[in-house]
Amino acid sequence: MTGLRVLAVDDELPALEDLAYLLRDDPRIGEVSTARDGAAALRVLDRAIADGRPIDAVFLDIRMRGLDGVVLGRLLSQFANPPRVVFVTAYEEHAVDAFEIKAEDYLLKPVRPERLAEAIRRVCVSSELPESESPGRTEPDTIPVELGGVTRFVASTEVRYVEAQGDYARLHTAGGSHLVRISLATLEERWSSAGFVRVHRSHLVAVKHIDELHIDSGRCVVRVGGTEIPVSRRHTRELRDLLVRRARRGRSE
Repeated sequence: MTGLRVLAVDDELPALEDLAYLLRDDPRIGEVSTARDGAAALRVLDRAIADGRPIDAVFLDIRMRGLDGVVLGRLLSQFANPPRVVFVTAYEEHAVDAFEIKAEDYLLKPVRPERLAEAIRRVCVSSELPESESPGRTEPDTIPVELGGVTRFVASTEVRYVEAQGDYARLHTAGGSHLVRISLATLEERWSSAGFVRVHRSHLVAVKHIDELHIDSGRCVVRVGGTEIPVSRRHTRELRDLLVRRARRGRSE
């Protein structure tokens, strides 16, 4: 592998030139193509696939004339082998769209070189390139949360349990909680491989953070930190068996 083949897309020429310069300056980048709008980006992507040299990652502005970045990102996610997407934008309010599209990162303009370097590292890890810090493994999934006007990405590994609140979900971490606009069902699907299990119609729990499970008068609860979380009858046996298997595996290691 000689380096990532990337495409930078922005309808503002100065911003596009700056981004392309920063990308070319990174030793993990092999080739940089550019496009001034979504339609041109699709032509570049199609030509690269036809030439047998598909684009590995697209660094994509959001607010563009014609086909905007969010729509283009959703189109790219439908590719048989979709390129990684990193949004590069001056606007914070599309972070949830980035999460739903499974973007690798969300950079705010003006782009700082160190943040771009981190985004490239995430793409390398996701692509399992030799330069990645953890070959063969992907980074924990993340979800954007708003903190005083600043968008922060909370990793699934930080979350102890999730509580449904209507069409929203509240993420509970060691440092507090965050209300995000996403359904519990979506998070269950996204985070099942990260060790999260549904214990109740209103709760999703990270198994590694369960301190104890107990049943009293037919009522089952798990303790996560200092919080007791109810376990519905339909999930009790499955969860108990899972914890028993986990305990046995721990003893055998």
